[in-house]
Amino acid sequence: MKKVVLPLLLVCLTSASLRAQEAQETTATGDNGYNKWSIEVAGGVNKPFRTFTPGFRTDRANLFTVDLGTRYMFNNKFGLKLDFGYNKFENNDESPKFESTYLRADIQAVINLGRVLSFEDWTSSIGLLAHGGGGVYQLSSDKGFDGEDYGANLIGGLTAQLKLSRSIVLTGDVTGIANGFQNRSFDGFTANNGKGVVVNGTLGLTFYLGKHEQHADWATNEKKDELAAIEDRLGSIETMMNDTDKDGVPDYLDAEPNSTTGVAVDTKGRAIDLNNNGIPDELEKYVDAKNKEVIEKVGKGSGSGTDLEGLINGGYVNVYFDFNKDVPNAQSVGGINFLMKYLKENPSASADVIGYADEIGNTDYNKDLSKRRAENVKKILVDSGIAASRLNIIGNGEDTSVSKSSKEARQVVRRVTFIIK
Repeated sequence: MKKVVLPLLLVCLTSASLRAQEAQETTATGDNGYNKWSIEVAGGVNKPFRTFTPGFRTDRANLFTVDLGTRYMFNNKFGLKLDFGYNKFENNDESPKFESTYLRADIQAVINLGRVLSFEDWTSSIGLLAHGGGGVYQLSSDKGFDGEDYGANLIGGLTAQLKLSRSIVLTGDVTGIANGFQNRSFDGFTANNGKGVVVNGTLGLTFYLGKHEQHADWATNEKKDELAAIEDRLGSIETMMNDTDKDGVPDYLDAEPNSTTGVAVDTKGRAIDLNNNGIPDELEKYVDAKNKEVIEKVGKGSGSGTDLEGLINGGYVNVYFDFNKDVPNAQSVGGINFLMKYLKENPSASADVIGYADEIGNTDYNKDLSKRRAENVKKILVDSGIAASRLNIIGNGEDTSVSKSSKEARQVVRRVTFIIK
């Protein structure tokens, strides 16, 4: 067996050396942005199972175990490592005395489960590796037999990683080793053709080698990063192209992103105000025309006044809402413009903004709904340049002055009205 195992170990080491040389040449000619080489050092406890002479046993956690290895990652998900292990097995207090030494050398495939499972989505410092492969071992004993027992093994385990810095990682590993062709028991006193099992638990450090900022263990999928970057850029473009005030000028070009809805603007999104009175010309013409129209319909002598203040306080200027909505409907939002014109022409004036709801639904809810309606109208006025301190919010709740059973009547009372002070 010795003549077979030693040449096998030599072949394994030679193969690993050739792969390392090839990888170094590839790195020298084609840089992929992350390091691939690492050195691993760990120590801990072990527990051997199954192949013992009756009456011989070890502690549940047996000291001690040492692992040394070097690893090369072909990409951020797969690699190979060559590692060496030293285990010492000793009797516990209830067993006859013995001391055995278990040496091994293995080549293992390594899968970076942290990248496979996209750990990067929730952490940048915790990783997980799975490893497995095979190799050779040597078992010797100071009392049980002379010479050494050689055989092959299969090995596999999981390694948890905690990133301490760019080049140092703390590891915790659990590994199982299954021997084949084992001729002696772990205590050395019995010839045995069984298959022994060893479980190791270790803590250690991994040292990354290379010039880059990160190792393959932590490198994310490049295409995924590119797609994320593209999505970010598209999101930025979409945000830039938003047109909050719906004036046809994107926000990133809009010098006046809160211009009144529907009024004419220039190429920079500014409302056209040729007479520089603070009121867009188009809005001013509209309000003046509507003011005259309402005055003619209402007539003089109504007690409400025939100027704009009288019309507002008389309840002729309202903003209406659809059922259970707190945003003005498109057909009535122009009513806000009348109050805006008046307040801009009369900078010392202020106004109550009074919200109402119909009788459908819970009374407390309708009280809150009426207040939200008034607050949203106030926001539109503030965005158009009216100081918030000039506007007083009142939520009057349900308006019970109309028939609850009439759909048309309920539409009329879902409103915000104004009182000039």
